[in-house]
Amino acid sequence: MAKILISAKHGTDNPTLATLPYIAAKTAKEQGHDPILFLWDEATALVRPGAADHIQGVNVKALREVLAAVIEMGIPIWACKGCALARGVDPENMIANAEIKEMGDFIRALAECDKNVEY
Repeated sequence: MAKILISAKHGTDNPTLATLPYIAAKTAKEQGHDPILFLWDEATALVRPGAADHIQGVNVKALREVLAAVIEMGIPIWACKGCALARGVDPENMIANAEIKEMGDFIRALAECDKNVEY
């Protein structure tokens, strides 16, 4: 199956677009693919424990439910270092599966993946 890099940039600024990348990653994993979530911009704030608890988009499941499934499935959640630190994310206190990554990590993953999707 395919290795898929899913880039996300929305957080509380757009609850629907904040949720869709997690739904895509969950669905990809259910179909046997190997997804990686790479968070940019406002999306990086969602690696804080509890940050996704009150995000409810339009006509989608609550982010906390989808995120719980993504974590349970072991899908990697990578947060852009500069973006996350600018938003006060503590690298020592993040949700499960979340890691701080740099541009070099993104470029390597992009080169290795079969597909790239951006939200």
